Amino acid sequence: MTIPTAVWGTGNVGRAAIRAVHANPQLELVAVVVRNPELVGRDAGEIADLGRSLGVAATDDLTAVLTAGPRALVYAVTGDGREQDAFTDVLRAVEVGCVVVTPSLYALYDPRNAAPETLEPLQAAVEQGGGSLFVSGVDPGWGNDVLPALITGVASEIDLVRCQEIFDYSTYDAPDSVRYLIGMGQPMDYEPLMTAPTIPTMVWGGQVRMIARALGVEVEEIRETVARLPLEKTVTTELMGEFEAGTQGAIRFEVQGIVDGEPRIVIEHVTRIHPSCAPDWPQPYNGVGAHRVILEGRPRIEVTLEATDEGGNAAAGGNATAVGRLVNAIDWLVDAKPGVYDAFDVPLRPATGRLGS
Repeated sequence: MTIPTAVWGTGNVGRAAIRAVHANPQLELVAVVVRNPELVGRDAGEIADLGRSLGVAATDDLTAVLTAGPRALVYAVTGDGREQDAFTDVLRAVEVGCVVVTPSLYALYDPRNAAPETLEPLQAAVEQGGGSLFVSGVDPGWGNDVLPALITGVASEIDLVRCQEIFDYSTYDAPDSVRYLIGMGQPMDYEPLMTAPTIPTMVWGGQVRMIARALGVEVEEIRETVARLPLEKTVTTELMGEFEAGTQGAIRFEVQGIVDGEPRIVIEHVTRIHPSCAPDWPQPYNGVGAHRVILEGRPRIEVTLEATDEGGNAAAGGNATAVGRLVNAIDWLVDAKPGVYDAFDVPLRPATGRLGS
């Protein structure tokens, strides 16, 4: 018996979620919720670029969708700049018994260390409705928690665990996020929200603490480092147009978990708007984008993931693997008792029944 599953959101993450739910034989796509009135009534298959109809028309009536009683909800609406609204949305679904999976609630990547004002109403919603919640990131979350933890199991000595996202963001179909959240093309005195003090720790600090927990060590503090470089010449990108010389062309930041006085667990992002900027910083081997885990120690281990989707787009590929982690956890969460789960609670399992599908 399949699990009735709704998807809320149709952006970069939402499109991947529709495809992932449709592809999973354990799930049945029963609804797609949109905020854009121009999408109301359009078929989910068209929205997700599947090339065929799925017989599910998009709606903006969330109340009707939840009243129909889906067992699961993929919440794919961004939480950037609307954290409280996203949390309220998720609570509403958990209160009516939905298993909710989402990348949008950064504070709940590591629910064991979530603030009481976040965890208490969530636990009350679980008790009231019998729903569950699993939050994992899109950069991708599993690349910053279960993957590095797994790789440490084949190491002998570990000095440093480093997780990297390295991307040319001219391929990322989210112009507002690229220009304003990340700051590409802005004057060098512009402070991007993504790297404003405390924001990197708010987003990725939970994953640093989770890796530390897996390794049985204590993080004494979390430090942030940020470096930004300007474009030396004006460049024109296919998706987002022109970025002027002298404006921000690359940004690099680290969220460092300090263990015994040294940075031992590091989540690092290296982002460019053009490959000519910051050529000395780490580069993806394919020239476009990659996620990488590096264990410094003995032996030194490096694992690189290069994923593509939507016509060979690397950013879409990264989103798709992150969404796959969330969507493919739904059947496990449905069978588990109601609760709030993290990445080490929810097993990463083989795609049974999907080879050749």
